[in-house]
Amino acid sequence: MKRIIPGLLSVLVLGLSMLTTAMAQTKSTVYYLVPTLLDEFQTGSVSALEMFLEQTGYEMKTLNADNKTDVQQSQMNDVIALKPAAIVLAAVDFNALKPSIEAARAAGIPVVEFDRQITSTPSDFTSVAGTIEIGQVAADQAEEMLKTRHGEVKGKILQVLGDPGDPYTLDIQKGFEEKMIAFPDVTIVSVPAMQWEASNAGTIVSDQMLANPDIDLIFLHAAHLSVAAVASLEAAGKKPGEVMMMSSNGAPVGLDLIRKGWLNTEVEQPLYAQAAAIAMFMDKIVEKQEIKPGEYDVLGLKSVVTIEDWGPNIKIPGAVITKENVDDPAFWGNMKPPTAAVESVK
Repeated sequence: MKRIIPGLLSVLVLGLSMLTTAMAQTKSTVYYLVPTLLDEFQTGSVSALEMFLEQTGYEMKTLNADNKTDVQQSQMNDVIALKPAAIVLAAVDFNALKPSIEAARAAGIPVVEFDRQITSTPSDFTSVAGTIEIGQVAADQAEEMLKTRHGEVKGKILQVLGDPGDPYTLDIQKGFEEKMIAFPDVTIVSVPAMQWEASNAGTIVSDQMLANPDIDLIFLHAAHLSVAAVASLEAAGKKPGEVMMMSSNGAPVGLDLIRKGWLNTEVEQPLYAQAAAIAMFMDKIVEKQEIKPGEYDVLGLKSVVTIEDWGPNIKIPGAVITKENVDDPAFWGNMKPPTAAVESVK
């Protein structure tokens, strides 16, 4: 026994040392409340946030609400009881989650808004794409496509929104329509695909092609909606390019539809940079340090932090994807995550 005990003690000491090292490397746990895993942006957001947060020393756990507001509210209550270092929230419904955000912050838990901006109550940090700007860029693309087809900016656009409880789609609509108002000969028919369901988008396109067979351009607010739209167009006997199409998040399915000739344009939502920005600022968020306004480089994109009524807000620009640049690995839809690690903002 005397020979066994020293060896056993050595193993215990080594195990304790390894545990201590592991604990030192992982600062604490962050919970990510994802609204749904129905589309590639949402599934991509989980892996991107996990990767970048790990690079800055945090473990991430994910809870999926399956697009149900009551489920996400219950998840918020459960996570608050666990007292994590922070909660990253992509809200199913930006109005309904306000009390939950306030409850978490009252318990001393920082709340970070990812992708879906909430302005009705303060949060500790918000990382979003320039959604109004995405709508404006989409309007520029629509202007160009309609002019190419008709010789002037005129025609009919079917705009398929996402769920109206999501400010992402409402901001895109705002930016798009505010810019298109300059063209009185353009008619825009706008219909929401409730809960971002692709099948709803397919039904909308099918119905609207019957009601408005002269539609020139379909603008969908997410690439996964475009897949169902293409199926409806094919069922109606349409060929690629016969009805022009664009969507606005840059998912892999959208890039594939560009290659196949169905989509003319994707206006990318910069998923990797949005996730990286949260990791870059997480130390300051957790330690409740000041986040200074100004310009920051996020994965090579010039991004701007402003201090708003709802807290520090970083806005990250997107980009136009066409058949000419569709294979660029910088676009998240090509599923080639950045190799360089992000660093915490000091």
